[in-house]
Amino acid sequence: MNAPQTSIRSQVSEQEWQLRVDLAAAYRLVALHGWDDLVFTHISAKIPGPEHHFLINPYGLMFDEITASSLVKIDMACNPVMPTPYRVNPAGFVIHSAIHEVREDAGCVLHTHTRAGVAVSAQKRGLLPISQQATVIMRSLAYHDYEGIAVRDDEKVRLQSNLGSANYLMLRNHGLLTVGRTMADAFLYMYTFESACQVQIGALAGGAEVIEVGETVLDTVRHAIGVQRNVLPTEQVYAALKRKLDRRNPGYDQ
Repeated sequence: MNAPQTSIRSQVSEQEWQLRVDLAAAYRLVALHGWDDLVFTHISAKIPGPEHHFLINPYGLMFDEITASSLVKIDMACNPVMPTPYRVNPAGFVIHSAIHEVREDAGCVLHTHTRAGVAVSAQKRGLLPISQQATVIMRSLAYHDYEGIAVRDDEKVRLQSNLGSANYLMLRNHGLLTVGRTMADAFLYMYTFESACQVQIGALAGGAEVIEVGETVLDTVRHAIGVQRNVLPTEQVYAALKRKLDRRNPGYDQ
């Protein structure tokens, strides 16, 4: 009889295990909201510490079957730092490692290829200030031009430069990306980003002239966001989302 495998949970700190649980939940929540793209796109989470390790999805698993134990821990050279039967998608590594490398506040990086997100990323003016969701994003939105499938390390410097200190990145002709201090932040940012894109596609499809919010109003939104966050922090919203996931697709915490 083969010896039982040592569980991943017993090999990592409690802090890393909780991060794994939250990240696995994010993958399943992305699937639940219909933002997944088969086994493609990625969500990564930085593990606190001097090693600069981060967690990313095992390439080949559907998002709704990812668990805390199946996530792959890699270093900044894309080398697994724990035994794993899975490999990592090189395109996911290039984009996510580029951001984790320069953004100390990037606890989580979330990237999607939704139809609405790609459609708006292909529009010349990008995201328009025509919805409340868009106004939340506009003052922290950056753009990166499409350079083909992101497998070349030389693209990293341009990704880093284009992103700067923004929390929302529109990858032209490609999709959406958010950067959050926590998993909860990145997920809620993406929820808002995706909603803004869906509203824009719907509004423009209607054919009528749209009303754009002016610069003065946009300047007031940041203060309002801070007030709202103090009333209901993103962590509370994410906890509610995980409770919903427990009802719909449990097992991510295994």
